[in-house]
Amino acid sequence: MFANMATGGIGASVRRPDGPAKVRGEFSYAGDLTAEGMLIGVTVRSPHPHARILGIDTTAARAMDGVHAVLTVDDVPGDRHFGLVLRDEPVLADGVVRYAGEPVAVVAAVDAATARRAARAVEVTYEVLPALTDPQLALTAASIHPDGNVYRHVSYSCGDPDARGVVTVENTYRIGMQDPAFLAPEAGLARPTPDGGVAIEVATQWLHSDQKQIGWATGLPPEKVHVSLAGVGGAFGGREDVTLQTHACLLALATGRPVKIEYTREESFLAHRQRHPGTIWLRHSADADGRIVSVEGRVLLDGGAYASTSPVVITNTVTLLQGPYRVDNGRFEGWSVRTNNPSCGAMRGFGVPQAAFAHEAQLDALAAALDLDPVEVRLTNALQRGDVATFGQRFDAPTPVREVIEGLRAIPLPTGPAKLPGGVGRAAEGGTVRRGVGWAVTMKNLAFSEGHVDESTAEVSLRDGHATVHTACAEVGQGFVTVAEQVARTVLGATTVEVVQPDTLVASAGSTSASRQTMASGTAVYRACLAVRDRLLGRVARAHGLDAATLTVADGVVCAAGRPLGPVATAAPGQTFRATEHFQHPATHPLGSAEGGMYVAFGFSAMRAVVDVDVELGLVSVVQVASCQDVGTVVNPVQLRGQIEGGIVQGMGLALMEEVVVADGLITNPDFQDYLIPTIVDVPEVVSTYVTDPEPGMPHGWKGVGEPPLVTAVPVVAAAVRAATGLPLPAVPIKPEHIALGIGAAPTVTWTTPRPADPDRPRGAVIDEEPHDAPGTMAEEGAPSG
Repeated sequence: MFANMATGGIGASVRRPDGPAKVRGEFSYAGDLTAEGMLIGVTVRSPHPHARILGIDTTAARAMDGVHAVLTVDDVPGDRHFGLVLRDEPVLADGVVRYAGEPVAVVAAVDAATARRAARAVEVTYEVLPALTDPQLALTAASIHPDGNVYRHVSYSCGDPDARGVVTVENTYRIGMQDPAFLAPEAGLARPTPDGGVAIEVATQWLHSDQKQIGWATGLPPEKVHVSLAGVGGAFGGREDVTLQTHACLLALATGRPVKIEYTREESFLAHRQRHPGTIWLRHSADADGRIVSVEGRVLLDGGAYASTSPVVITNTVTLLQGPYRVDNGRFEGWSVRTNNPSCGAMRGFGVPQAAFAHEAQLDALAAALDLDPVEVRLTNALQRGDVATFGQRFDAPTPVREVIEGLRAIPLPTGPAKLPGGVGRAAEGGTVRRGVGWAVTMKNLAFSEGHVDESTAEVSLRDGHATVHTACAEVGQGFVTVAEQVARTVLGATTVEVVQPDTLVASAGSTSASRQTMASGTAVYRACLAVRDRLLGRVARAHGLDAATLTVADGVVCAAGRPLGPVATAAPGQTFRATEHFQHPATHPLGSAEGGMYVAFGFSAMRAVVDVDVELGLVSVVQVASCQDVGTVVNPVQLRGQIEGGIVQGMGLALMEEVVVADGLITNPDFQDYLIPTIVDVPEVVSTYVTDPEPGMPHGWKGVGEPPLVTAVPVVAAAVRAATGLPLPAVPIKPEHIALGIGAAPTVTWTTPRPADPDRPRGAVIDEEPHDAPGTMAEEGAPSG
């Protein structure tokens, strides 16, 4: 009787509304912002990784024509310190600089050229101090910050850590520093507002966190700091911390004019947070069937000069060292430390890619020592629902580890020749090329953890079939803009949906990170849509003399006891229905708490990589990556595929080429000429399949999917290269010289008489106050020199 008036709901491949403008080059990014009377802001940065500031002379800069403001820390009207987790970082350097590139002053002028000249005219007198750049030394060196050199120390055990099987494998793994490498550098435009406040449009991942930290520095209450999202050209965690936001707002308030700051590529490398580099030592013991008897691990992550999320990242790395495997006996410890290296923080995977690279190499080493199939070893140890993690949390939701492995097994291997390593230059010769196949299985926590509040609020309205959705969820390319549309079409039967540009006029949606926004903001939108639908149906029921309980919405049509009444668009002409709803995940608890688990949910992923390697030149071509991922429910098939493919390529970058090179505290490759990222030439064939086991408590059983592909891609590409070369390759990125010169220590394998676990030892996580004795520094335990 009635045509389907609401297409493109949950489960459909909905096109992004911003897609056409982006492919035509018409989309407005933050760097495109402009305003009448706009000034340009430029940052004066320290050239030293560690120095005392003896004086700052701004006289010449202030006297220049066209310069409207030069600010130092003495011009900060509010709190001089900010930070995402700890407030340990000065808004502008306060007597000491602790990393190369730290902001010392900011300038506003009539144009970029004048601002740059003024910035060069600011005279800063430094007393250079010794730079602490070795994270191992940071554990015992004199403090370089009043808060000390250790951001967090994590230590716990479970079962009997001294239990042993017949074989023990140990090694030390190194992970390099990866840059988010988003294509659009940081940019934002701040304006003073008539009420004495400030408004800023900025490419960010967390509007309300920015609002709070801007308020600290400016001394303004939250209601006088308005933050709205500008067009974002990639994020991957690198926009979660404040960079230019506070500086632009301070300059706008000081000048009474709009002020825009846009970083150069080099500034972008200096200003935002990178992935934590680190070393991981692991010892796995197993019985003759490959069943894990015990695991011991130690982690050291270099957090750089200021905390950012280092206290949280280290916990993710340490607790997920077990991988998606049952481990009854274990001992785990980790440190994130402060150095004079660039600050590190959130990046896609949030500490878990480091753990996954190490634990998957260990599983392969165990399989090799026991002469077992590495896939069977993973199946033997696969977690199941009801198992308990090493940190004490029970897996009480679907835990489809075996399912993703078996799903991956069903995907056929590629056949026929592939492009030779070396890209378009065809540097490789066929006679020196070897093919390798590797496997990896991982788990990634989803959403915030350890008691951090994880919430979102959504405002939804409906009028004549047109829905409006307003949240503070930052759309940074992850695709929430389509999820919001799909929910409104499915629940409300809306014919058109407008997703309002996110800002701080609506309550917080938290950060667009941790694979959480579909779960948090999607559920908030779902609840608000349900409330709007109920109000619409209540009005329809009164108008028709019906019981509202008998009314439903299906495919854009209002139905009474299954009988169509008419389209939603004409159900209540001219009337608007509104609702605001809030969602908060179930409470999580700190590591070691007896109150409950520390994580909201988990995602599981299995991958198989096929690579061709020129063993003489050390060149690698990734031929195919096959993936089977636990996704809860497929919300948007084409978007899901895009997330998986993008994550695989970004993980492949860390495995093979991406590394921020830091020498004596200085980044030596802060550009895309020397910091290499995969291009279309490097992208392999990707074959994706999914396990759809709905997540309890979530509408439609959905769950986050954005991070597991990267987490798994790092170890699987490394495993395939090991299989092709026969080399241990305990460091990423794997460089050509690692292959051609055979750099890297092999795992140590020890055969022993089995010692069963002590049955009197308690099961569950036990927090240890003191660190365990280490058998030597990580550098002494076989870390590669390359």
